[in-house]
Amino acid sequence: MTPNNDFRTRCVHKGELHDSQHQGSISPLYMGTSYAFNDVPINQYPRYFNTPNQRGLSQKIASLEGAEAGLIFGSGMAAISTALFSHLQAGDHVVFQDDLYGGTRNFIKTEFPKYQISFSFAKDTTVASFEAAIRPNTQGIYIETPSNPTLRIIDLKGIAALAQAHQIWTMIDNTFASPVNQNPIAFGIDVVLHSATKYLGGHSDICAGAVVGSQKTIDRVFSSAKNFGGSLSDATVWLLERSMKTLYLRVQAQNENALQMAHFLDQQSWVERVYYPGLSLHPDHVLAKAQMKGFGGMLSFDLEMGRDAKTFLLALKLIKPTMSLAGIESTALSPRLTSHALLTEEERLAQGITPQLIRFSLGIEAMEDLQADLLQAVEKTNQ
Repeated sequence: MTPNNDFRTRCVHKGELHDSQHQGSISPLYMGTSYAFNDVPINQYPRYFNTPNQRGLSQKIASLEGAEAGLIFGSGMAAISTALFSHLQAGDHVVFQDDLYGGTRNFIKTEFPKYQISFSFAKDTTVASFEAAIRPNTQGIYIETPSNPTLRIIDLKGIAALAQAHQIWTMIDNTFASPVNQNPIAFGIDVVLHSATKYLGGHSDICAGAVVGSQKTIDRVFSSAKNFGGSLSDATVWLLERSMKTLYLRVQAQNENALQMAHFLDQQSWVERVYYPGLSLHPDHVLAKAQMKGFGGMLSFDLEMGRDAKTFLLALKLIKPTMSLAGIESTALSPRLTSHALLTEEERLAQGITPQLIRFSLGIEAMEDLQADLLQAVEKTNQ
């Protein structure tokens, strides 16, 4: 094995910048917005996504996903919107999975019609359903797996093969899995997206996004990105690069906590259903085992009918009832009121997002403390 090849080592060292002046052990932070342009290999500018810190972090994320190149953005939605618009023009069509992150779904429903771009949602998560939605003007397929918030799994190899047969591109939001648990490019997916606010950042103090793929793909994304803006400030780039050094350790701990918690919740009388691909009863468990290295730190569950989700969330003491996910501290929320609030009630119910649904992001706390917090909170919702 060559040095710097193991995933854990790349988390720490890939893309780091050498401190030639002081010989420090971590990457220096370059806050400049004005760089030389005479007799230099590239013109560096923050909006061009190519300052020293921006380039170093992009190399790290691309390496962890097994990609040739990457770009780092100011948010997950900046990454998603730029990647999509860079691959589309008026008259094009895209197939999306139905159970999609609410922000992405709102974006395509709101913005695509303005540019005469059409879209369809696959009826379910099967490859056949995606194939049935393809039209003569379809340019690509966009998926999330595991999905947010019901954690359905989509066959990456199957989707990649379908797209290749029709000579169209594929994009995936890999946020829920993280590069620790899933590397879609190895299965033939073209473009991988992340809300780096989540697992890549991991401490609930960074807002960022990422796009990785082949060099040709990233050049195409950059051609739009430099016009749209959306680049990430170097101070935040530096913080994100720092956070990613512990990515493997954090996600492994969250994987373990989520699996234990899923089994615990599955045994509780006050829980109607648990959504977690690590459970053998999950409809996509076998597929998840085949394409994921770990089942992730996210799960969802339905409270039994008659228990009020808001009362339950407000009664939590250790677990924070806050928006977002994937920090080292455990959080829980109602997708109906947060991540999918922009959907209609009909759309939410079609995706299984009921008033009883709780999305649970497992942190790295002791399992017995998390379980105790849930049990004391559910007592407050006794019928």
